[in-house]
Amino acid sequence: MSAPGTPRYPWLDLLETVNRALQNRHARSLASAPPGSLHYQQVAAYPPPDWLGTDGVSEAELVRHEERLGVRLPPSYREFLQVTNGWDEETRFSIRMLPIAEVGWTRDVDPELAEIWTSTRPGMADTLYVSEHLEGQVYLLNPNIVTPDGEWEAWDFANWHPGALEFRSFWDLMTSVFNNGSMP
Repeated sequence: MSAPGTPRYPWLDLLETVNRALQNRHARSLASAPPGSLHYQQVAAYPPPDWLGTDGVSEAELVRHEERLGVRLPPSYREFLQVTNGWDEETRFSIRMLPIAEVGWTRDVDPELAEIWTSTRPGMADTLYVSEHLEGQVYLLNPNIVTPDGEWEAWDFANWHPGALEFRSFWDLMTSVFNNGSMP
């Protein structure tokens, strides 16, 4: 068992791996394009950022937003936010993860989504909306299903699969997203 305050999830390692994969993919694309070609010009004009995240949030800021939301966030999501306050969709491995100030309950952030799916997906309105809703996909955290270690069930909700793909935790969702054959 780890000491109190010691991270349980290797977010920095995972996110650095994703970041490196994007940089490598960009370099390969640039190297494979004939110099002067339109593809070369486009790739050269839009290099990826050095880091797809932002500075992490402090414990005090996390507590402030937990008070705003009325809950203590699950451990893997809290640790993610302490490493990076959101994550850019530039990777094409994932949709944009929202900074904590934009995170809210689905019923408040996207009432239409909550209303449409409430009859077939009970509890949808009570999920925490942690990503942008892009092209029919959004990541949600379900506080109604909590593991003994405080993790909330995480959903990959998309219109191309029935209902939601359910994961034990936010960590499990994101490792699946980043490692499910998506990274080069």
